[in-house]
Amino acid sequence: MPDLDLQAIGLTEVNRHLQGRIESAKGANEWVVQNPMGAHAVAVGLIGAPKITVAGHAGFYCGGMNDGAEIEIMGHAGPGVAENMMSGRVHVHGNASQSAGASGRGGLLVIDGDAASRCGISMKGIDIVVGGRVGHMSGFMAQRGNMVVCGDAGADLGDSIYEARIFVAGSVKSLGSDCIEKEMRDEHLETLAGLLKSAGMDKDPKDFRRFGSARKLYHFNVDHASDY
Repeated sequence: MPDLDLQAIGLTEVNRHLQGRIESAKGANEWVVQNPMGAHAVAVGLIGAPKITVAGHAGFYCGGMNDGAEIEIMGHAGPGVAENMMSGRVHVHGNASQSAGASGRGGLLVIDGDAASRCGISMKGIDIVVGGRVGHMSGFMAQRGNMVVCGDAGADLGDSIYEARIFVAGSVKSLGSDCIEKEMRDEHLETLAGLLKSAGMDKDPKDFRRFGSARKLYHFNVDHASDY
């Protein structure tokens, strides 16, 4: 498993290795990024299925635009971790800052700790599992996919949500516009159980509640203008 010392060779060279743009790096499937020290944009734009371990804290957009790689962050992650992920897996072994998984189209984002505000904003098919709490406006304009919150959720959860599903085990401070609590059916319990297992979370799906769209804001209606 080759080591890449970010402080020694720099971010650009680290990402060139991980993206297979250096001849000697082609064919390598496992990498360890040493001394990330909160650098931004580590392990972005990866295509294929390499396994990357970021041995420390990461800054903005770690794992962004991931398409197939398995990325483990052995610390905390800054804003926009796994932003616009297409497929693969990003696992944060600490807390994540705001906008985790933003605009994600596929794959799985696991956050062992807490996630800050706007977790899952505009998600478009990604699955997100948070072991702790999420901040305010999480799930804002979430279109597709699943967000699982094993702790509490902040204010305005699921504001302007479309067809994504949000599962929360703890308390919810408030729901955003057009977001309501919905019935938890057998198919939802099955989906939730699979996500918790994939994320390595030892939680009972029956402890969760499901939230989704009331479907009243899909089309503009002047009589409801104050709700937008």
